[in-house]
Amino acid sequence: MSKLIIAEKPSVAKSIASALGASSRADGFYEGSGLLVSWCVGHLVSPLDAGGYDERFKKWHYEDLPILPEPFRYAPIPGKETALDNVKRLMAREDVTEIVNACDAGREGELIFRLVYEMAGCRKPVLRLWISSMEDSAIREGFSELRPGAEYEALYQSALCRQRADWLVGINATRLFSVLYHRTLNVGRVQTPTLSLLAARDAKIALFQKEKYHHVRLTLAGAEAVSERFTDPAEAEQAAAMCKGAAVICTSVTKEQKKEQPPKLYDLTTLQREANRLLGYTAKQTLDYAQSLYEKKLLTYPRTDSRYLTSDMAETASCVIHLAAKLPPFDKISNFYPLVEAMVSDKDVSDHHAIIPTMEIEKADIPALSLGERELLLLVCCRLLCASAEPYVYEAVTAIFDCGGHSFTAKGRHVLSEGWREIDRIFHASLKEKPADGDGGALPDFTEGQTFDGAEVSVTEHFTQPPKPYTEDTLLSAMENAGKEDTPDDAERKGLGTPATRAAIIEKLVAAGFVERKGKSLIPTKAGINLVTVLPEPLTSPMLTAEWEQKLTEIAKGGADPDTFMDGIRTMVQEIVSTYSCISEDGKKLFAPEKEVVGACPRCGQPVYEGKKNFACSDRSCGFVLWKNDRFWTSRRKELTKKMAADLLKKGRTNVKGMWSEKKQATYDAAVILNDTGGRYIDFKLEFPKNKRS
Repeated sequence: MSKLIIAEKPSVAKSIASALGASSRADGFYEGSGLLVSWCVGHLVSPLDAGGYDERFKKWHYEDLPILPEPFRYAPIPGKETALDNVKRLMAREDVTEIVNACDAGREGELIFRLVYEMAGCRKPVLRLWISSMEDSAIREGFSELRPGAEYEALYQSALCRQRADWLVGINATRLFSVLYHRTLNVGRVQTPTLSLLAARDAKIALFQKEKYHHVRLTLAGAEAVSERFTDPAEAEQAAAMCKGAAVICTSVTKEQKKEQPPKLYDLTTLQREANRLLGYTAKQTLDYAQSLYEKKLLTYPRTDSRYLTSDMAETASCVIHLAAKLPPFDKISNFYPLVEAMVSDKDVSDHHAIIPTMEIEKADIPALSLGERELLLLVCCRLLCASAEPYVYEAVTAIFDCGGHSFTAKGRHVLSEGWREIDRIFHASLKEKPADGDGGALPDFTEGQTFDGAEVSVTEHFTQPPKPYTEDTLLSAMENAGKEDTPDDAERKGLGTPATRAAIIEKLVAAGFVERKGKSLIPTKAGINLVTVLPEPLTSPMLTAEWEQKLTEIAKGGADPDTFMDGIRTMVQEIVSTYSCISEDGKKLFAPEKEVVGACPRCGQPVYEGKKNFACSDRSCGFVLWKNDRFWTSRRKELTKKMAADLLKKGRTNVKGMWSEKKQATYDAAVILNDTGGRYIDFKLEFPKNKRS
């Protein structure tokens, strides 16, 4: 009798087979030690397309909405039938008595396996392999502690609710607003509220009006003391005049010892943010690199929302820390005595612990990794070392001065212990970047009552700054915290999407043309802003979608009813369809493509625009049209280009090379003259260079 283990990917199946002794390779699986190990290739099964329920749904009509399948049906994903048939065949083997779900240990991994299991009609007992590392030791330990698959039923229901809610909102809202506005408008349960965040930030930037202000500055004893803000430049100049030549008195000096605790370990979102800020990687690139490192056994499971380790990992973590400290550039760290305790918190770990390197880094050929993988691995090593280091301790010094009746402040800090910041500084230096400075360097040893004569006085001009456009770093943070103010403090998950899905949401918005990347900034396009403008609040509200995500988490924990959640989604979809049945004429123009003026109509002077088949006057009653497929051009094997059309409209002629003569079976050059007689079709004449004839 055999156990059949189903992994999410071929590479993972290979690692599991190797760790468990299933060393014989067959067609579509590994075999050995009483085990069969096979694989999916990501999702093999997906919800049936709307057209699969009814032929009429293959075309988009308002009258057919809302589409609310009951029950939901599923179909193989095109192109993956062979992989699905292989898994189904193995599940049906008589010698297979138990199935082990070894897909990724998370909501989506559970869904991938369960849909295949259901489609295969399999009823054999299911066990669950739940691991956070692809190391051989972790695989073997996890296999020795397999859990009944039924314990993950609530997680499966949460995954189904997420998938079906996305289907219902996506299919119905996309069809509804696409039909109304005559353009494909992709609407998503999470992506549209994310677009709303971007559009709101863009509006704040557009409406921002900068304001000028001034500071008066005193330079004394090698330090700089700054006044309060002056909005009136005359007042700033007056204050500066009063200070010139006047005595400066130190009225107070305060010193306060402060500690900056080490940063917490990475969860996926924090890793994506840091990799974007420091390395310039998109959220998707970071997830792809992290997943690759996980499959190469160098990182633990990346799709985690925890920033702590469990207590049973303390010893392993200590070993990994010492291995990471030997890697360049961290081998330059001095006096490093790691502390693991601060990184451990069982209550703060849900499905998976924080992302850390594995023991495999000792044997790995790190220089042989791709640049992205190498940089990301070192970034995670840096965070592990920083998280286990001593606090950064410094003395914050604030000196207040009086001059000419005005108050001036100088701030500085005296470092008492570099702690974790030494590691951070060494890593930044390897990237040829400097860590962010604090409140200046050390101040001179000022004392209360100290007097200075003739300080250098200057007035500096400044402007208030508009909000900055979102980067992937700051957008991921906004997605993570969306609706936070209105969510209970004890809620386990807040925000838009999950750590595993946020990267894909951003990529979908870019691919749909609603967002564009400009450097590191994410900017909503005109179409994106218009889409947010026309959609109802339930589809654009980050808070509402964050509440849905919280309910999905509660369902996964068995604390909420899946049917109640889905009823709420169906009701919302029905209300949106019934509310939005028509739009105004102005609304129809919102998503019309912007047309470029090619030239002025020679008949009426109105703008001429380019269409798919012609260059036509914008005044339809005029009737002036230059057809791209006019026989004059096709018979000469030439295409009427935008430049040629512009020349004809502006000059009445255009020079064309390489026109074909059917009579002489040869090419020739000539000037084409616009010969508009006012009829339906435009005539052309040819003018040849001197001494040449057609």
